[in-house]
Amino acid sequence: MHDLYYKGRIHTRVNHVRTGYTSKRIAKLGTEKKPLTLVVNSDEKKLAVETLVADNGLYADIVVDSTIDENINELNAILNKPVTTTFDKTPNRNDPCSCNSGKKYKKCCGS
Repeated sequence: MHDLYYKGRIHTRVNHVRTGYTSKRIAKLGTEKKPLTLVVNSDEKKLAVETLVADNGLYADIVVDSTIDENINELNAILNKPVTTTFDKTPNRNDPCSCNSGKKYKKCCGS
């Protein structure tokens, strides 16, 4: 411990290592380290899924088994990520109205 720290105070470096920032990130799904695990029922479906995976730059382990139900949920989850919705900004009270009436927003559509 340095002389700058008071007696009984937790050293900041030790506290940081125990509870703070972690530099060991978990590999994302669909990469070489953690490929997708997909199950399909036919060879035709396997070719279609392989092209879809290759087009999106992903990695997958595809198993063809007609006795098991088809499972491509991991692929669907990655391809159909939700998109953040953005809204147009409403005009301020004293701005001209967006309906082109020539009035202020507060006198036209803002009331």
